[in-house]
Amino acid sequence: MSSDFLRLSSLSTAGVKEDAHGYLIHATATTEARLCPSCQSASIRKYGAREQVYNDCPIHGKHVSILVQRQRYRCNDCKKLWHEEINDLSGQRRVTNRLKEYIEKHSLKRTFVDVAEETGIDEKTIRNIFRDYVYRLAEEIKFEHPKWLGIDEIHIISKPRVVITNIEMNTVVEMLPNRNKASILKYFDSIESPHDIHYVAMDMWRPYRDAVYERIPHVQVIVDKFHVVRMANDAMEAVRKAVRKNLSSRERRTLMHDRFVLLKRLHDLTDEEYLKFSSWVENFPLLGKAYTSKEGFYAIWDQNGRDEAEAAYDRWVQDLSIELVPYFSDLVRAAASWRNEIFNYFDHPIANAYTESLNNLIRVMNRLGRGYSFDALRAKILFTEGVQRHRKKNRSRGRRRNQAEMAGTFSMVMTSPQPDKEISSENYGADIATLVRWIEENRL
Repeated sequence: MSSDFLRLSSLSTAGVKEDAHGYLIHATATTEARLCPSCQSASIRKYGAREQVYNDCPIHGKHVSILVQRQRYRCNDCKKLWHEEINDLSGQRRVTNRLKEYIEKHSLKRTFVDVAEETGIDEKTIRNIFRDYVYRLAEEIKFEHPKWLGIDEIHIISKPRVVITNIEMNTVVEMLPNRNKASILKYFDSIESPHDIHYVAMDMWRPYRDAVYERIPHVQVIVDKFHVVRMANDAMEAVRKAVRKNLSSRERRTLMHDRFVLLKRLHDLTDEEYLKFSSWVENFPLLGKAYTSKEGFYAIWDQNGRDEAEAAYDRWVQDLSIELVPYFSDLVRAAASWRNEIFNYFDHPIANAYTESLNNLIRVMNRLGRGYSFDALRAKILFTEGVQRHRKKNRSRGRRRNQAEMAGTFSMVMTSPQPDKEISSENYGADIATLVRWIEENRL
């Protein structure tokens, strides 16, 4: 039997058995130990051998097992016992190194169950290999920390989680297991230069704000516009549900099906939708008043600047009908507590728009990937090869530019042209547009 069957430099094939389920390959090591790994003595002797079974990458769609006669040695000087080292075998688990690498790469794009069935490895082992791989990736892959940082939350595996985004580059740079203050502080503590962050966009969750002001108090915090205007829609829905309680069963079903017209902006309604809308607001005046207040709140965001927006908001609160106050009370309280951060938007109009579009797709992936842990889903988002956004850095070009600035026009004479050398690359995290496309194409 040719030793090329395994194509592993440290193992020699002694025989192959094949059945309907897979291959069993008998193999021996191609090298022998020469020194004691403990004291480096050359006075060693063989001390028996043990058969060990290792799994290898599938061949022809079949599982592969390698039965290795693994030699044991004893040192005559320090009396240490050890098994020979075989470079192609993993030191942690009964798999070859190439199978371990195969599992690592494929577990980022496929379910653990799928990889386990293909390789013949227990699913728990697949999870453990993947876990170690993710830890290693987290150490090796370092993202450039954003100057415009977004903090948002999604519900994954029945719990709210935090997504950290680079708003300027439209990338995801981190996912946190929960949304408490300690997790946000831990994230900021992991950043080498948190003072490089200029703006933070977030929803109105106090632990986010407290953590930001505690660690990076110099930043401008901007409440994401989406979260603010959504509260006006929530108030509109609360009024609709209150009106619905006093309707007949037929009217209730109709109002439920037509509720979307009450949530749309007036200028976005089609002619057909406007007829439905008119019918409801004319027959139920409270709905009409609520809709007018909702539209009035949206109009605040059409103002030209912060001063105009704050004045428009103050007028809106004053004009709010007494019967609508209970329904809009959450919005009014939130605006009072977060006023500065809400109206910071007019000074720095940034928002987590890409994060919101990503949330729905992550939820879809969460449903499709049942059985995944949060760590697995996080790794798929952050570390899948091909989704990260890079930008090459050219230090040679930058160095020449600095020399030119320092030396003035003389540098044009004294410095001869040199070829640019790209020596490093900035990694800005998982590109959201690529993630969206891959999830839609079932590639992730």
